[in-house]
Amino acid sequence: MSDLGFGIWDRGTQHSTFSNQPSVYPEQTPGAEGADSTGMTDEQLAEAKRYGRYDLICTLADKGLDLAYLAAAALLAAGPIDAWLKGYLPADNSLHMSLRLAAMFLIVIAGHVCVSFPLSFYSGHVLEHRFGLSTQTFGGWLWRYAKRNALAVGFGLVLVSGLYWLIWTTGPIWWLVAAGAFFVVSVLLGQLAPVLILPLFYQIEKLDAPEISQRLARLAQGTGLSIAGVYRIRLSQETVKANAMLAGLGRTRRVLLGDTLLTGFTPEEIEVVFAHEIGHHVFRHIYKLIAAGILCSAAGFFLCDRLLLVSVAHWHGDYPTLPVSSLPLLMLILTVFALLLEPLQNLVSRRFERQSDRYALRRTGLKDAYLSAFRKLARLNKDDPSPHWLDVLLFHSHPPIAERLAIAQSELDPIG
Repeated sequence: MSDLGFGIWDRGTQHSTFSNQPSVYPEQTPGAEGADSTGMTDEQLAEAKRYGRYDLICTLADKGLDLAYLAAAALLAAGPIDAWLKGYLPADNSLHMSLRLAAMFLIVIAGHVCVSFPLSFYSGHVLEHRFGLSTQTFGGWLWRYAKRNALAVGFGLVLVSGLYWLIWTTGPIWWLVAAGAFFVVSVLLGQLAPVLILPLFYQIEKLDAPEISQRLARLAQGTGLSIAGVYRIRLSQETVKANAMLAGLGRTRRVLLGDTLLTGFTPEEIEVVFAHEIGHHVFRHIYKLIAAGILCSAAGFFLCDRLLLVSVAHWHGDYPTLPVSSLPLLMLILTVFALLLEPLQNLVSRRFERQSDRYALRRTGLKDAYLSAFRKLARLNKDDPSPHWLDVLLFHSHPPIAERLAIAQSELDPIG
């Protein structure tokens, strides 16, 4: 499921323990000497911008590497690999075709892991330590990296096998059937993520903080939001960053608050964070994203169908005989489609975040807590409050911190 967190979940999370102790991140008065409207000193702001530049370079390098590798796999390596596999698994029955497909997928993914590991290590471990954001040892990072890749390979193998089975059996309408299957998988993953997947990477426990629980229960009243519980997620085991998110669907829906958030943010600030998550529910953002996902997946699979027809010269549209060598090409097409679609997805996501920000302000009336929470997020996460507009357009699913602060510092427009 898409991230509908308060901050930027994929750049780190935060966890806080509700207490009456003063914040361990003392506030700076906006406008004071050496600080801007985000409460960051000149030195903190410069460091955040440096981190943002390095992060952007790593992002661009990662996307460029993906495209280059998949292009090479599709145009140069797929044919020879498939010919080699035919020597062991001739195309004389469906089992051999399925095994060759699985082998092709594993070979392509293994090659990608090998060529991308140095960049993954630098961006995920070296860079985070360089800026004082990671608490992981190399062994801890490597173990998490291995688990993430193993999970991705397992899911990917099932999805690729299912996709080609649809192509081989349903023929010209495979792309439409695949879009429906994508919807089912999205819903299932949305339900399973907080109870089966996230616990593989983080220690999650029910939050035992009566004051906070009472605050959150009051906020949820009258919204129709049914939550399985409020949970503490131990992010401090790998990062000093802070965040929160609303995860799950139906009976698995729950609020996850990072321990870095709970220890460093006041109860009022956490209340604003939770109200933001309620805003996603009130505006039905998750369901809107699921609906948009169905349309996008249908468009992407249809594009694959059209391009495969003209790209796989010896196929001639005979769907039951679509060669296994087409897999890297299909992966490349979907990757390019996702990259072209990302700015539009981010545009929609930023609109949803603004709606939830405004909802949190009006629901709680805690303007000062809202401002202080975002200032802390900017300093903790070393988040550039005003990145270049093109960076925001292409890669940011959340509005910049400076823009989110301006929502509270100016007169709010009507919600929506």
